[in-house]
Amino acid sequence: MILVTGATGFVGNKIMEVCKDVVAAPSLRNASEEQIKRIIDESGADTIVNTAAISDVGECQKNEELSYIANVQLPVFLAKASEGRKLICFSSDQVYCGLEDNGPYTEEKAAAANIYGEHKLEMEQRVLDICPDAVMLRAEWMYDHYLKKSNYYMDIVNARETLAFSTRQYRGITYVKEVAENIKNVEKLPGGIYNFGSETTKSMYEITRQFIDELGLNIRLEDAPAEHNLWMDCSKAKRYGVIFSDVSEALMKCARDNDIIGE
Repeated sequence: MILVTGATGFVGNKIMEVCKDVVAAPSLRNASEEQIKRIIDESGADTIVNTAAISDVGECQKNEELSYIANVQLPVFLAKASEGRKLICFSSDQVYCGLEDNGPYTEEKAAAANIYGEHKLEMEQRVLDICPDAVMLRAEWMYDHYLKKSNYYMDIVNARETLAFSTRQYRGITYVKEVAENIKNVEKLPGGIYNFGSETTKSMYEITRQFIDELGLNIRLEDAPAEHNLWMDCSKAKRYGVIFSDVSEALMKCARDNDIIGE
C-alpha cells in the first residue's frame, strides 16, 4: 500500500489516478510531528510518496517561512515517522540553478540560486540523514492536460499568435503520467538522490518548434533571452529500470492521450 501526501495536487492526483493500492493522506498543512506519525501508522502503508510542497519559486521567495515548513519540515517529520517504510520525496531540478557549468547535470554536484532550491537541498540531506534508504527524486518541470495549474503543455495548446523560448536554454520537461507510471519502479530504488524525468539534447526553442509543427498550430515562435540550463543526466535512475520517453516523444504521447492529435 502506498500513502500519497498532496494527493489532490498536480503530481499526487495523477499518482492516485494511475497507481494501484494507493491511499490519500489527509491534508498535512499545520500538522504536528505526532499527528503525522499517527496518520502514517493508521494508514497501513509500506511506502510513503511525498508530493506535498510549495513548488512556486516566486511564492517561496516571498514567504521563506511557509516554504520551509512545507518543503523541509514536513518531509523531516515524515522521515522520523516512516520507521522502516519506504519513503519517496519529490525534490526539484531547481537545485542546479546555481551551478556555473551548463550541464547536463548529474546528482553528484548541486547549487541552488533561490529559496525553493535551497530548501529542497536541505530537505534531501536531512531526510537521508534520518532515513538512508529514502529516495529523493529531482523532478523536472512537469506537464499534463491540466486546467488547475499552468504548465508547458497547456501553455502551448492554449497559445494565441506568439510564444517565446530560448535557443540557448536546455531543460528536461516531463509528462506527469509517466511520473506516476514509474512509481512502482521508484519503490525498488536503493536509497539516495536521483535525477528523474525525460531527457533531451534539444533547446527549449527546438522542442517547442517541433511540437508546434507536429500539432499543426499557427503560432509564431520567437527566441527568448537565455535562462540557466536545467537539463539533467538521468542515467542513474535508468540503470534501475526507471525509464521515461524522450521529451519530444512524451509531448506527442500527451497530445494523443488527450485527443489533441490522432494516432
